[in-house]
Amino acid sequence: MVSSEQRRRQLAREKYERQMERRIAAESARKRRNTILGAALAVVVLAGGGTLFATGVFDSDDEKKDTPAAQAAPTPTEPSVPTRTPVEGCGEAAPGTPNGKQWQDEPAMTVDTKATYTVAMDTNCGKVTLSLDAAKAPHTVNSFAFLAGEQYFDHTKCHRLTTGGIFVLQCGDPTASSSVPGGTGGPGYKFADENLTGATYPAGTVAMANSGPGTNGSQFFLVYKDTELPPNYTPFGKVTGGLDVLQKIAAAGTLEGGTDGHPMADVTLNAVTAAKG
Repeated sequence: MVSSEQRRRQLAREKYERQMERRIAAESARKRRNTILGAALAVVVLAGGGTLFATGVFDSDDEKKDTPAAQAAPTPTEPSVPTRTPVEGCGEAAPGTPNGKQWQDEPAMTVDTKATYTVAMDTNCGKVTLSLDAAKAPHTVNSFAFLAGEQYFDHTKCHRLTTGGIFVLQCGDPTASSSVPGGTGGPGYKFADENLTGATYPAGTVAMANSGPGTNGSQFFLVYKDTELPPNYTPFGKVTGGLDVLQKIAAAGTLEGGTDGHPMADVTLNAVTAAKG
């Protein structure tokens, strides 16, 4: 027999999901009106079961400060947020808040294109390490290393997890929260796509999120399982350690209970550092 408390939570979840669906539909209509839908944002037919994944796969539009990516502006009364459950291996985030720094222009190129850059991501769910390819994506690696050096990623949350056909954890938005849909934040500047010819997204790929050609900023995604995507998202590195951490986060599912939402694990990047060599 379902208790009154269980019923209350079920109704809250259903209300939340209905509002999320309306937001996604409204945003899709807006994008069609603005003619910014392209192949990268078209409906993707997913492998395995023929599931359809909605447009706006990896949006990161810092111009829509009040509009969550792939969703319309929130209504005056936000729906109840589903209750989080603890995820094994994930603890409390380190104290602190994102610094939210902004710049008008892409940072000057200082990256050594003949070198490899390593990144250490200290998360509240474990350590993840990356190797960045400056030769194939110099502007992307230069920007990422610059932002890491400015502690821009520190204390930011990984705000999006997809678990159906597309298998990624999206991070890098200083405005994202654990309860309100994020995905709109960026460093103030944008830069062009790179390394797209023949791009694929196997497990361990690190790539940039965007809201169309030439709109890269600070948001990126980590692929934890082989994923089929159009070659529209700049791949700029590989996960060299901690893939099991990402898979553990994914196994816990989303807060909303669907295949696209906030991670149930309240993933926070406590500190992100980048170094040459």
